[in-house]
Amino acid sequence: MSRTELERSLRRQRDAGRKLLVPYVTGGLGPDWLLAAEAAAAAGADALEIGLPFSDPMIDGPVIQRASVAALASGATPAGILSAVSSVDLGIPVAVMTYYNIIARAGHKRMANLLAEAGVAGAIVPDLPVDEAEPWLAAAAAAGIETVLLAAPTTTDARLKEIVTRTRGFLYAVGLMGVTGERAELASTAADLAARCKEVTDVPVLVGVGISTPAQAAQVCAVADGVVVGSAVVHRLLDGEGPEGVSRLVGEFRTALDS
Repeated sequence: MSRTELERSLRRQRDAGRKLLVPYVTGGLGPDWLLAAEAAAAAGADALEIGLPFSDPMIDGPVIQRASVAALASGATPAGILSAVSSVDLGIPVAVMTYYNIIARAGHKRMANLLAEAGVAGAIVPDLPVDEAEPWLAAAAAAGIETVLLAAPTTTDARLKEIVTRTRGFLYAVGLMGVTGERAELASTAADLAARCKEVTDVPVLVGVGISTPAQAAQVCAVADGVVVGSAVVHRLLDGEGPEGVSRLVGEFRTALDS
């Protein structure tokens, strides 16, 4: 499995009948964050999302905000996180989640090349709208980086069609209006949006934001191709459960999706 081909890898797994699981880990969160990433991969993740911590994470709720603040306070930088990523072979593709300010400060071409040199396959840029994304999309594509675009419950049909023609890797279906975080119940908008997305694209459709439990993941994957799980994973690290806690949680999600 190529670590630098996100969409091809996910398509292959999906077409074989597997529901896709992409955990999220905040880069630089404590000394064991890279071990946690390795644990997630070993426990059955199909790809991994690594967050580059940012001081104003507009889409992130309290858990990932806490993680970003802690990582930045410990001296985490994009360059340091990418260097760490480049030092290991997780055996699965890696996508970074980064806000556009970090890309703009580095420069499109330089940032895309830094990701490629680190062996990163994709980039998720939640605050970059599709109609302003072309300069980054071009630079990323030239470097072999697949840019994952997001669709929200409020995305119009016309705009959704535009998004799905431009996304690469997978389509990130945002399950609810609001910030990331754990919820007691799956939002009704999650499956509805996944169904809308599946009607207009063959790119893998993964639902993220508000996917908190293995049962919720299995529920939404009756429609979607897979899930992104962020706050529930990061919560384990913030609570001191370390890589072992991440491994247990990801394993529980894997079991639920395979049942």
